[in-house]
Amino acid sequence: MLDQIIDFAKTTGAYLLFGNLGENWKSLVMIGISLFLLWLGIKKQFEPLLLVGIAFGMLLTNLTAFTPNDALYHTELWRQFMAGKIGYGTIMHDGGLLDILYIGVKTCIYPCLIFVGIGAMTDFGPLISNPKSLLLGAAAQVGIFATFIGCIYLAFPQEAAASIGIIGGADGPTAIYTTSKLYPNLLGPIAVAAYSYMALVPVIQPPIMKLLTTKKERQIVMKPLRQVSKTEKIIFPIAVTIIVSLLVPSATPLVGCLMLGNLWKESGVCERLCKTAQNELMNIVTIFLGISVGATATAEAFLNLQTLKIMGMGIVAFGLGTAGGVLLAKIMNIFTKNKINPLIGSAGVSAVPMAARVSQKVGQDENPSNFLLMHAMGPNVAGVIGSAIAAGVLISIFA
Repeated sequence: MLDQIIDFAKTTGAYLLFGNLGENWKSLVMIGISLFLLWLGIKKQFEPLLLVGIAFGMLLTNLTAFTPNDALYHTELWRQFMAGKIGYGTIMHDGGLLDILYIGVKTCIYPCLIFVGIGAMTDFGPLISNPKSLLLGAAAQVGIFATFIGCIYLAFPQEAAASIGIIGGADGPTAIYTTSKLYPNLLGPIAVAAYSYMALVPVIQPPIMKLLTTKKERQIVMKPLRQVSKTEKIIFPIAVTIIVSLLVPSATPLVGCLMLGNLWKESGVCERLCKTAQNELMNIVTIFLGISVGATATAEAFLNLQTLKIMGMGIVAFGLGTAGGVLLAKIMNIFTKNKINPLIGSAGVSAVPMAARVSQKVGQDENPSNFLLMHAMGPNVAGVIGSAIAAGVLISIFA
């Protein structure tokens, strides 16, 4: 009986932990990081819908270091998959829960489905009403390409550099989609960086916005947007899908799903599907995406100098994207009669609608009677399209 008790004790995680602490300390550090991220998501409410899931997935996968059979996530299986030695069938047969859920990330199903939900919740009216805001959304993507060049100089492989650069678009699903296609080994650090910086938009952007604008510029009051007809709103998603598909085919999965969700919303004849995309579908996919992405954040993949570089370049990408939109707005004011408040240029990153709200808040701090939210929504939703197109370009070149 005593031998059986001892044998059982040897199968516990506690025995594996304290019996081999020298090798497992990195997993303990990752568990501590996951608990910190849970605190940020729950206590500080930093992107809680995804950050809590990512942090818990990180907790689960690093706890498997102390289980004899790695019941949840098997890093070795995915190494063999990446080497072409096994296929999805083996993953389904031999993998654990998180391995199976991760297939949705690897096949890029989850990011596309999230874009359906985003489209169903997005109003492209401000962008249609003021097409110039499309340029601001495009300018904000400068952070992606500038960071890509910087990562090349830091000796990252081109595929990894492209994946890190996408963080500058401030769009978590797009970052996950691009990294899954180009350099999945970095998925955990890039996903955590992307969503962390998205949550920190109200902290990161205002100092950059104020540094690049004068008080007079921040007080500019913009004319009200014109009313957009229902016909325009229906034609827009169809036209964008056709144009993007012809010009950047690799961006079609993301942009097409975004526009499908929006067409359900604007057509007025798919109310049930629109509500499902906005709620049930979005919630279910968010659960699966968060947990499975968090599962990739193993100690081996996360605790290294490369991850620190990714976090550093990620904030550079985000800052350059913010600056790009603001500076283009200032340049446009030189040539336009109706002045643009440069603050709305910062909303060109695709953190919808948080970036637009930051533009509104900073603008009202300077002029309480100024309302920039709807004006900022134009470049904000343009940024969603722009980051997806930028991702498509990079995938076309490097995949």
